[in-house]
Amino acid sequence: MVQEHSGVTLVGGGELTDNDLRLALSLAPQLVAADGGANTALALGHLPEKVIGDLDSLDPALRARLGARVIHVPEQDSTDLDKCLARIAAPFILALGFDGARLDHTLAAMTSLVRHGRSRVVMLAAQDIVFLAPPRLVLPLARDARVSLYPMGPVTGRSEGLHWPIDGISFRPEALVGTSNRADAPQVTLEFDQRGMLVLLEREWLRPVLDALRAADDWD
Repeated sequence: MVQEHSGVTLVGGGELTDNDLRLALSLAPQLVAADGGANTALALGHLPEKVIGDLDSLDPALRARLGARVIHVPEQDSTDLDKCLARIAAPFILALGFDGARLDHTLAAMTSLVRHGRSRVVMLAAQDIVFLAPPRLVLPLARDARVSLYPMGPVTGRSEGLHWPIDGISFRPEALVGTSNRADAPQVTLEFDQRGMLVLLEREWLRPVLDALRAADDWD
C-alpha cells in the first residue's frame, strides 16, 4: 500500500503533456505511475516515487533503476488503474494519461472510477475533468458552466442551481443520461441516492472541484 499525506498525481501510459503534468504536480506533489506511465513521466523529466502495475509496458532499464519503488501486481484480471487505486491511500488523486486515442482505455478508466467508489479521484481528460459524485456535493460554478452527468448504473438524485433539475429522474446508461446540463446559479448542489454518477466539467473548475470533494463526505 502506498500511503501519502498529500495529494497523489497518478500517471498512466496514455496521452500526456508537460503542462498537464506540471499542473497536476502543483496540486498533488506525490508522483505515482501506473506501469508504462513511468516511461512517459521520465521522458518529461520526472522520476516516479512508486510504480504500480503488471509491468508489461515499463521499460526494463527504468524498472532496474527504480528498484524497490516498483510494486509488481502480476494478475491480469484488472487494469493498471484498478491496481493503483486499490493500493494508494491519499487525501485525493489526480489521474492523467488514462484517456486519449484509444476509446477502450478511456471507458475502462471511467469504469474504474466507479468500481473503486472513491469520489476524491479526479481524472484529467483532454478538455474535461471527470469524477465519481459523492452523496452530496456543493460546487461553486459560474452561470452557464457546463455540468454533464453520466450514470454508470441506475442513479436517482436531486439538484439545486441546475438549468434542468434532476429531481425525480431515474438515470440509467441505456436509457437516460444528463449530458450538457448547465449551471443557472453561482453554486450547484448535487445529491445522489446511489453510487454511480460521473460528473464531467471543464478543466477550469479543477481547483474548486478538489476543494468541494475534500469537503464532502465520501461513499461508505
